[in-house]
Amino acid sequence: MKTFIKRKKYFLLLIVIVLIVAGTSIYHSYKPLPDGVSYEGKIHYVSKVDFLYDLTYSNDDKTIQEQEIFKRIFEIIDEAEEFIVIDMFLFNGYHDGEKDYPPISKDLMDSLMTKKQKEPEIDIYFLTDEVNTTYGSHEAKELSILQENGINIVKTNVDVLRDSNPIYSGIWRVFFQWFGQGGSGWIQNPMAKSAPETTVRSYLKLLNIKANHRKVVATDKTAVISSANPHDASGFHSNTAFEVNGPIIQDILKTEQAVINFSDEAVLPTYEGEEEGGPIAVQLLTEGKILKHVLKEIRAAKEEDTIWLGMFYLAERKIIEELIAASQRGVKVNLMLDPNEHAFGQQKIGLPNRPVAAELSEEGEGNLIVRWYNTQGEQYHPKMIYFEKQKGDSVVIGGSANFTRRNLYDLNLETDIKITAAKDEDFIKEVDAYFERTWNNEDAVYTLPLEKFKDETTGLKKVMYRIQKLLRFTTY
Repeated sequence: MKTFIKRKKYFLLLIVIVLIVAGTSIYHSYKPLPDGVSYEGKIHYVSKVDFLYDLTYSNDDKTIQEQEIFKRIFEIIDEAEEFIVIDMFLFNGYHDGEKDYPPISKDLMDSLMTKKQKEPEIDIYFLTDEVNTTYGSHEAKELSILQENGINIVKTNVDVLRDSNPIYSGIWRVFFQWFGQGGSGWIQNPMAKSAPETTVRSYLKLLNIKANHRKVVATDKTAVISSANPHDASGFHSNTAFEVNGPIIQDILKTEQAVINFSDEAVLPTYEGEEEGGPIAVQLLTEGKILKHVLKEIRAAKEEDTIWLGMFYLAERKIIEELIAASQRGVKVNLMLDPNEHAFGQQKIGLPNRPVAAELSEEGEGNLIVRWYNTQGEQYHPKMIYFEKQKGDSVVIGGSANFTRRNLYDLNLETDIKITAAKDEDFIKEVDAYFERTWNNEDAVYTLPLEKFKDETTGLKKVMYRIQKLLRFTTY
């Protein structure tokens, strides 16, 4: 009898623990968002938007890098007069030395320090993600140096965001979060062998897999919304960015202040510029509002239109289904994807893009074509969709957000810009030329046909992809 009662107590205790974990998982999956997250800005009208890109490709057995984004960002820092606000996901120089990577993190750090030393009255704020400290295992050298030189550093508190990996995160929140992450690490850093060793507790936090994934620079003069990180090992990635000015800068500051409000106590400056007017409509979108507008534009595409996509990760089911539906009603859909073959010099197995590409090709009825960017150890890292309209204005949506659940369902922090303009505007011509050049291999072999990465394991990868999506235990 005593044994039965003892077993019953253990069983009841187990039930209570399961209920607590389940309740925690459910609450943190659906809890209210912090104020200012999932932002849909006003439509502003401007006379000019600049399209910037980094492009890595091979030509005559030589690797060529065309790099515009950080070159322009360094100029923007130098041109600022009143304030600089930067929000960047990856900001470090860690790599394993396989290549002579450009020292982007040091260059950005030096640029900000020089600016502060020359103009000590200027306000500089740098927001970033805990990934750069491997979730609290160690100090981030670049951030520490910036802080010592009078630059305000904000490390984002992503714990207040909804959980993207609820089964695991419920367990982590109940049992492990209380112990912190700092201390003497002994496990190899997942970022690079040269990075400081990490604690087990940091690895446990990493497995929550959510982040401040934004890549934004805003000053009193102008702003850049980008897909590029100031991270040395990402220095050869192909990326895209958009430079814009006017009151949309204040919208950016609002979304960054929202992050500070749940992470720190700083107060950002305000942008005082007035609406200049012009033929180009620009609108700031963050988190879930990006998905809303992407779906709206795909559904609005007509038979004579073309949808162009340049994307690192494509896995979000609603977007996949709407792209298929668009192709089936006669819209031409051209998808330029990363083959998901490399990540920081390490081999990957092609998830999620390869099984998704196979599905899209099968269902697209000839109007949907997938081409792979011809990567050579780097990544094709843009997150951009372009709606080429035959009638009416064309639309571009781009920034930091991959087309995945984690990036588009109010889980990660993301910033995109929506740009609407006539097809004879220089900006649209530049975007159009970018896609035509890379899609058609005009002066180099930028892209490869679908068959290049269509292998016999696609069926297995489809199963793995579906299981990962079901359990929400993915890095995409």
